[in-house]
Amino acid sequence: MTKTGNFEILDGMPEDVLAIEAKGKITRADYEDFLIPEVTRRIAAQGKVKLLYVLGTGFAGYTAGAAWDDAKLGLLHLGDFARVAVVTDIEWIRMGMKMFAPMLRAPVHLFALDALDEAKAWIASDKDEPPHEPQVAADHKLPMLEDKM
Repeated sequence: MTKTGNFEILDGMPEDVLAIEAKGKITRADYEDFLIPEVTRRIAAQGKVKLLYVLGTGFAGYTAGAAWDDAKLGLLHLGDFARVAVVTDIEWIRMGMKMFAPMLRAPVHLFALDALDEAKAWIASDKDEPPHEPQVAADHKLPMLEDKM
């Protein structure tokens, strides 16, 4: 089986920041062989980890196993992230993050791809911020898939 995707570490970030970019089609093996051990290692070393997750033009999606491992990673480490920055223009990822961000105890911010430098500055910062807003109001209906077609 040919490996079609991977996570690449983005250089130039502090040790407490795990900055990664998803490339190609991400599989369960990409999570189990790289991302889960790397998050676990950084949590053990730092106590909490700041995650910068870029899903750009080179991202081709997740396999079902990878999607499950992504959800499991988030649920198992709900209190282990200091901050999470997701950088993407992919609408279904943005909607998913808005729905699940309130579950995390850490601030979660979404950035467009053209704001990567802003995302890097925010994730590396240690400045206290006002309480995190989940970016989704419970009194608003999420658009149905049919509305997007």
